[in-house]
Amino acid sequence: MFSYRHAFHAGNHADVLKHAVLVQILDHFNKKENPYWVIDTHAGAGIYDLRSEWALQNGEFADGLDRVLGAPGMPPLVERYLEEVQHFNPDNLANFYPGSPWLALHALRAQDKLRLFEMHPSEAAILRENIERQGRLAQRQTTVYEADGFDGLKSQLPPTPRRAITIIDPSYEDKHDYRRTLAAVNEGLRRFVTGTFVVWYPLVQRREAQELVRSLERLQNPWVNASLTVRKPTGDGFGLHGSGMFVINPPWTLHAELARAMPWLRDKLKQDDRADFSLKQHGK
Repeated sequence: MFSYRHAFHAGNHADVLKHAVLVQILDHFNKKENPYWVIDTHAGAGIYDLRSEWALQNGEFADGLDRVLGAPGMPPLVERYLEEVQHFNPDNLANFYPGSPWLALHALRAQDKLRLFEMHPSEAAILRENIERQGRLAQRQTTVYEADGFDGLKSQLPPTPRRAITIIDPSYEDKHDYRRTLAAVNEGLRRFVTGTFVVWYPLVQRREAQELVRSLERLQNPWVNASLTVRKPTGDGFGLHGSGMFVINPPWTLHAELARAMPWLRDKLKQDDRADFSLKQHGK
């Protein structure tokens, strides 16, 4: 259903939603001086060259990042996200796309830590090389585990500073990823009930995807669930017709920021007249 390597999809419509939400959460955590950790269960390579053969193969950034760059009427949540993308593109050409680890690394203060899991050997190797190029502070703050993030998450919780953002965004190539994502959330909350857990999920023609969202919405913790549909599902059931972000124990500001941003994102990222969005919350 998907290619494992995220470079094929870097900067697509799902990344725009995912990373705009993540930047908002990181900004919120940085309002307090207390240290925190960012734990990413499926880190990938960290940053992607949009001029590479992999990125250009499908050119998915053309229907994602490219559509929001410089667009009028930009809501603050999207504006902040693009400021972070711009940081990695000082020449204003948007050739490099920062994944979740790079957005987190740029946000971290000296007292914060980054824990990255990547099971794919070649991706893990590229991730380590990319971290090494960021200098000594980044190397001291970051630990890369060439391991299954679902299994490894248990070793990180509860975090030493008792503040953490856990990002769970597998490829969902394997249908068991849906079940494992839910299990990881439940186990994570058992170990660290006040932690912020960020789950990315695809909108695809698959029963497991729908069941995952329904199960997450039964959680008693506060949560925000934002999903964006960009087009009508294909007849063969392949490919993303949208994606969602489910945030457990979210910043109190997140729902309001998304309420302003989601209509704009729908209008800018829509590929046909079936584009729509959903925004729900539970608790406060």
